[in-house]
Amino acid sequence: MSTKLTILGCSGGIGSGRHTTCLKVDDDVLIDAGTGVTTLDFEQLLKIDHVLITHAHLDHVLGLPLLLDSVGDLRDTPVVVYALPEVLNVLSAHLFNWHLWPDFREIPSIDQPWLRFQPIMAGSSLTLGQRRFTPLPAHHVVPACGYHLATPTGSLVFSGDTTHSDAFIAAVNAIPDLRHLIIETSFENALVEVARASCHHWPDSLAAELGALTVEPEVWITHLKPGNETAIMIELSDTVPGWKPKALIQGQVIEL
Repeated sequence: MSTKLTILGCSGGIGSGRHTTCLKVDDDVLIDAGTGVTTLDFEQLLKIDHVLITHAHLDHVLGLPLLLDSVGDLRDTPVVVYALPEVLNVLSAHLFNWHLWPDFREIPSIDQPWLRFQPIMAGSSLTLGQRRFTPLPAHHVVPACGYHLATPTGSLVFSGDTTHSDAFIAAVNAIPDLRHLIIETSFENALVEVARASCHHWPDSLAAELGALTVEPEVWITHLKPGNETAIMIELSDTVPGWKPKALIQGQVIEL
């Protein structure tokens, strides 16, 4: 049976049908939990057992507390959130802290919570059925990672939010069965200083990244800033014509 990745949200912002980062793997796993979570119906929300977070910025986690609030009392087991320890520390201190939102790791009790945190370490992997998830290096303004999704029929990499990273490129080049690379490009070249300051890619930086690859996956562009999408994709088409990158689309399904 193939693994299906459904794009619930892939925009760098909101408005006009745009939703922020959230990818669903089959029926039970989310990678990030931005506003794309809100596109799921109630029955689909109930099936989410695992959430892998790339980093703690709001556009990647703000759907998580609402997911738990909506279905936590109807579940027999807690939703397990996996992330780097530094990311979980931020979620604990600044989100599930009884001030911004209740700490569902203690509701209804510590022994039977709706939420459980599980650190996932760089260099380790998480196996869920026939799917293996491995955190990959990323270079962002906060602790962050990408994820390698390995299945019996091929691999997919999601960069999360990042700018240039030699370690990320080395990790990607070490995946011989890589079929799809979902990688961010948030700004056009004219906003290079904004991109540098916020540690995001722009077309010229992505061109250098792709030029260092020795594998040949299909390239999908995510995290395009609202209103800038067309300009970014035109510049990418001119800068990396050999790769033929395509913009990721909300509702799209990628099969592995």
